[in-house]
Amino acid sequence: MNALLKFTSLVDWISDRLSKLAAYASLAAALISASNAFIRYGLDISSNSWLEIQWYLFAATVMLGAPIVLKHNEHVRVDIIYGKLKGNGPVYVDLFGLTFFLLPVMGLLTWLTWPFFWNMYQTGEMSGNIGGLVRWPVGLLLPLGFAAMFLQGVTEIIRRIAYLKGLIEMDTHYEKPLQ
Repeated sequence: MNALLKFTSLVDWISDRLSKLAAYASLAAALISASNAFIRYGLDISSNSWLEIQWYLFAATVMLGAPIVLKHNEHVRVDIIYGKLKGNGPVYVDLFGLTFFLLPVMGLLTWLTWPFFWNMYQTGEMSGNIGGLVRWPVGLLLPLGFAAMFLQGVTEIIRRIAYLKGLIEMDTHYEKPLQ
């Protein structure tokens, strides 16, 4: 189990680094958006590439930032059931959801999006818009993000099993989001 817990540390480190990239992508998207608005409306100059880079950066924010949300247990869940559970109940629900929903879906999406990206890369696919960008970098975000979520899901399963065995401490408190 110690080797698996070391694996969780490695995956957590990767998720932390990806989240930093997601944060920078979010900042860059905001700055580009503001600059683009000024240039478009203030100077009456326009380019589709500025709009597309914002979309690419938003994709990076979502795909690279999702694993850290899972790591910090801040993902969406069904509050009707989860919020009423006590003791180890939430941990068992998490194990069920991670094993039977998250991992199969993330594994399937990683498998399905890799050929999609690879085809974009090999053909040098470009946006159909005038001044558009090459598409393979944003295509790479799909299998990369889904694979990172898969690995973080494996890590969360290991963490919960270790918690149930009494090997680690874990905060099982879940605070319902304010509505």
